[in-house]
Amino acid sequence: MASGSARPGSTRLVKLLYGNVNSYLSSGAAGINGGGAVWGSTTGLSSAELAPFGARSASGQIVRNRMKSVKSIQKITKAMKMVAASKLRNIQVKAENSRGLWQPFTALLGDAPATKVDKKLIVTISSDKGLCGGINSTVVKYSRALFRLNGLDGPDKDVKYVIVGEKGKAQLQRDSKKLISMYFGETQKSSICFTQCSMMADEIIKSNEYDAIQMVYNKFNSVVSFQPTVATLLSPQLLIGDQEVTGDLDAYEIEGSDTKEEVLQNLSEFQFACTMYNAMLENATSEMGARMSAMENSTRNASDMLDRLTLTYNRSRQASITTELIEIISGAAALEG
Repeated sequence: MASGSARPGSTRLVKLLYGNVNSYLSSGAAGINGGGAVWGSTTGLSSAELAPFGARSASGQIVRNRMKSVKSIQKITKAMKMVAASKLRNIQVKAENSRGLWQPFTALLGDAPATKVDKKLIVTISSDKGLCGGINSTVVKYSRALFRLNGLDGPDKDVKYVIVGEKGKAQLQRDSKKLISMYFGETQKSSICFTQCSMMADEIIKSNEYDAIQMVYNKFNSVVSFQPTVATLLSPQLLIGDQEVTGDLDAYEIEGSDTKEEVLQNLSEFQFACTMYNAMLENATSEMGARMSAMENSTRNASDMLDRLTLTYNRSRQASITTELIEIISGAAALEG
């Protein structure tokens, strides 16, 4: 807290009091040598020795430092909210447009989350940055639940994690480090594009053996709402053996020399790339919406805390001023008496 002597009114009052005391002593009105010796030394006192006349309050200084910290945090949260809002609109349009890529595949090839297979990949889509609510912890919880459900089918099931995003890796590697097959980081450093997702999907297919893939991500509903979603993709071998899928494919005319198996192989890989592209866009859109809400709540909480600290500071400041005035008036009254 600023010292009382630093305020213009208090400075004039202290100087006036010092002048009256010195005049009083120089005129010999003190009468007693002991009293003259005591008050005659006041003009040479240091600031630390003049604490009763307006010393800086340690508790008030702590409150001021806290207020500065809260104001800095409030500025940061406001800026982060504005940045997230500016990015949200563009990525939301891309996410909505990408839904038309994977929906025809679901109608043709189906989505069978209850399919029991021996080898399964759980692809967890998360973000690289935090401060976005609980979207990352949500997909991690769903991924762990899927892993436990697959373990109930038998101990010989081979289930691995493929993680996209730094936050998902940080949480899953605590207890499942040996089960992580692949990891992709800094995927949102540049704008998410289909080429990037195609390369990631191709790398996953080449480096892993699987019968089914379960992709866990957050589907964007609104700025304040997102829905954890699991997309199940079967391997080309299972699709070829599925008579329902191959029967539906007979209704289409295949051009060129490609066989039905080759067509299903290509469709399966393309479906994986399209689904991953949509999943990453949906999760990124959910991240921006969640960050906007989180930063808005943080800004509001910082404002409330700032109000409480301001009230505390004003009370401490007023109490210090009152104490200083009482001491000054009591000293002047003692001299006059």
